[in-house]
Amino acid sequence: MRPVLEIGGTHVTAALADPDTATVTRGTRRPLDARGTAEQILGAVVRCAGDLEAPAGQVWGVAVPGPFDYDKGIARYEAVGKFDDLYGIDVRSVLLDGVWPRPADTVFLNDAHAFLLGEWQAGAARGHRRCVGITLGSGVGSAFGVDGDVRREGPGVPPQGRADLLKAGGRPLEDTVSRRAILARYGGDDPTAPLDARLDVREIAARARAGERRARQVLDEAFTTLGAVLAPHLRDFDATALVVGGAMASSWDLIRPALRAGLGGTAVALRRAALGEDAALIGTAAYVAAVT
Repeated sequence: MRPVLEIGGTHVTAALADPDTATVTRGTRRPLDARGTAEQILGAVVRCAGDLEAPAGQVWGVAVPGPFDYDKGIARYEAVGKFDDLYGIDVRSVLLDGVWPRPADTVFLNDAHAFLLGEWQAGAARGHRRCVGITLGSGVGSAFGVDGDVRREGPGVPPQGRADLLKAGGRPLEDTVSRRAILARYGGDDPTAPLDARLDVREIAARARAGERRARQVLDEAFTTLGAVLAPHLRDFDATALVVGGAMASSWDLIRPALRAGLGGTAVALRRAALGEDAALIGTAAYVAAVT
């Protein structure tokens, strides 16, 4: 079992994960405010890791969203609406100094990459040599994988392997497909209000299921656009599966038909993530096993 951390925009999870058996045990979780101060954010992370009481001298795997210098363990968030107060901080040193029992080292990777590695290891991408993972939440996370190896360049792969850098109608994709974009398109919310106080995508989805045309239209437009933007990349990458995870995947009954419509005739299996929140934890453990 390997100690792992997954740092997200609303919570941090620490767990022991075994990539060989795809099991997660002894997990702990703490709330996290991505708009908080560096002390608040890193304090929550260190406390969560300490709650796990992992054996001393272990190499920890840490899944964290970008922009981040994964080799050096330094945060590079700047004007992205989350973790901005961490800019320039050596997160690796903070964890090595703050977590007890003390880790031997820490290994960082992108959270969307960890998600796809987990799903490839034991979930919805299993059996697919070439697959793409997308996480839908505060933004669009992505990973392009070949035989369990994440690719950042090559045919079909967006710049840096990041689908969030793609454009839809001449604008950044996340202006159409993201939590903030869907809320703004639906309307009726104060964009200056704290996110927790505003209507969320799950409520819009519930209204769509109840027959509200406006809610269904907003969701259909967002995910049809996502499919249309991804389609040429999936074809050029020769992907046989597209696996979708993240908070919005709970509305799969609404996402799938719109996404499939946007993909058009692209010959790719469309799958909802099978492992839930365990995917990134298992993927992180698999990554640590491969690089250490």
